[in-house]
Amino acid sequence: MRRKKKQLEDGENHERWLVSYADFVTLLFAFFVVMYSISSVNEGKYKTLSDALGDAFSKKSDNEVKTPFTTIQPIALGTVPMAIQAIELPDPTLDEVEKKHELSEEILRERRNLLYAAEQFVEVLEPFIDQDLVAVKKHDFWIELEMNSELLFASGDAELSAKALPVLRKVAEIVRLMPNVINVEGYTDNVPINTVKFPSNWELASARASSVVREIINDGIDPARLVAVGYGEYHPVADNMTEQGRFQNRRVVIVLMSHAFARYGADDQERARLLNIEATAPAANVNASAGGL
Repeated sequence: MRRKKKQLEDGENHERWLVSYADFVTLLFAFFVVMYSISSVNEGKYKTLSDALGDAFSKKSDNEVKTPFTTIQPIALGTVPMAIQAIELPDPTLDEVEKKHELSEEILRERRNLLYAAEQFVEVLEPFIDQDLVAVKKHDFWIELEMNSELLFASGDAELSAKALPVLRKVAEIVRLMPNVINVEGYTDNVPINTVKFPSNWELASARASSVVREIINDGIDPARLVAVGYGEYHPVADNMTEQGRFQNRRVVIVLMSHAFARYGADDQERARLLNIEATAPAANVNASAGGL
């Protein structure tokens, strides 16, 4: 018995891994066959299937002709171009606005005065306009006097130059008799500045606007009418990639605002009366109501 058991142990098969390997190769072959069959499209069979689906999902009309609900379209590969339709935005004329809102005679008179002031700016500052140093822009309820910084300041400085004083004096003569709020806005190009006095373009733009405000006050304008705002480099009117564009972006804009749209030009009740709209509750009453909840 011992001799027979030893003979069985010596005859053990060490090549059984070939069976597993053969199974693996067979499965791998089957996998590639399936992948190949999926990737190959039989156009004839596809057309037959499409016709069969069209016949199945169709209805008969009065003359017994089958009309498919939908036409099967081939699947498009890649990006499908889209035609974007422009959306027309309402752009009413001022006459239409006046008829719709029935603006008061006071605000219409104020608008006429602003347009007259714009014409005076054009007449008085014509030489600078011809040199593209000054631009006058008319709007329905405010006007803008845009002055290039080269006319007012030296490069990187906020002190008014000598040639700027006569220009601002003429501007003050026109606006002196008008009650409108005056916003003085400073803008720069995107070239960074980093000095002790001006760490960034914010400080430079604000300082230039303040310098113009101080000079206008010296020319007899009520300080309560004036606002100094610095926008820095963040509202360009031209491309900062070119020298001409940077030249246009360095500017100071004087804006004469209508009372109905200026923050301190009129209170809520007066603003509502000018625009013929219902006035909102005063802030004090709102706060009192909120406190009682």
